[in-house]
Amino acid sequence: MKDCIFCRIVKKEVPAEIEMETETLVAFRDINPKAPVHILIIPKKHIENLANASKEDLEILGDCQLAAKEVAKKNGIEKAFRLLTVSGAGAGQTVLHLHYHLVGGWKDGIPGMEIWREE
Repeated sequence: MKDCIFCRIVKKEVPAEIEMETETLVAFRDINPKAPVHILIIPKKHIENLANASKEDLEILGDCQLAAKEVAKKNGIEKAFRLLTVSGAGAGQTVLHLHYHLVGGWKDGIPGMEIWREE
């Protein structure tokens, strides 16, 4: 996609603070972090969102999951982190390129998430 900001990051046309790069993906720091550690993990292949992924993308999707584990460890949050994705503008996706938010690093748990704790 010509105007996709994430495709432009993959092509090194737009700077980003890269945490990890492989043949299939790039992980970089979010410029508007919502957590002490907030890193985006994106496939280099333009896939609009998870709803548009196919069986041919299975390896890429797995790479993203395993990259999250490695990047979490590199950033000292391997014992407690979240990996989130949003699929579609109606769900709040603002950049139409599949991406995962790796977030963590809160000292006292996630603010406002007490209702989600399992008893």
